[in-house]
Amino acid sequence: MKKSKNLKKMTLFAMFIAIEMMLLMTPFGYLRIGPISATLMHIPVILAAVFLGTGYGAALGLIFGITSVINATMQPGITSFVFSPFVTIGGMSGNFLSLVIAIVPRVLLGVIAGLTFQLFSKKLKCSTSAALAAGIATACHTVLVLGMIVLFFGADYSSAVGIAQNALIGVMAYTVATNGLFELVLASLVALALTKAIPVYSIHPVKA
Repeated sequence: MKKSKNLKKMTLFAMFIAIEMMLLMTPFGYLRIGPISATLMHIPVILAAVFLGTGYGAALGLIFGITSVINATMQPGITSFVFSPFVTIGGMSGNFLSLVIAIVPRVLLGVIAGLTFQLFSKKLKCSTSAALAAGIATACHTVLVLGMIVLFFGADYSSAVGIAQNALIGVMAYTVATNGLFELVLASLVALALTKAIPVYSIHPVKA
């Protein structure tokens, strides 16, 4: 029984990896909306954390982070240096901190989604817990990424997008209210729908 459940988990994890790779290779993975792309690639990470557990969510988050470095390197935009140490735009170059921005929030995305889902599922229905976990994890991910950009690359980022550095916080707040809200709502709806359709407890033991 345990072997069968582990096989089911590994199969589902492989499917989430395949979805992540498919999103990377299509326009749906990174949607160009202003200088920072909106992304759908956080959704498989959240679903992996919900259906399989925190460890799987963190592992897929790592894959998400690596793919974001690849995307920024292979298809650079004016601010791609904040996600890749291999990109130089107008004299502004990425560095080790670019890897921190690209990878750490994505790993934490899976961790936060898994932990908040486990917490909520003790008191709430599975689908409600999944939607709340998806929303909270997405919001934390957005704030972490944008906050790190301001902290590590504030001056260079402002120069790249052509704004005064003291206006950067306002621009980031606008990004949270547009891109971030879109990502949050979409992730919550997908998590809600899938956990209603597929019993999470058949894969990962939680409250039904």
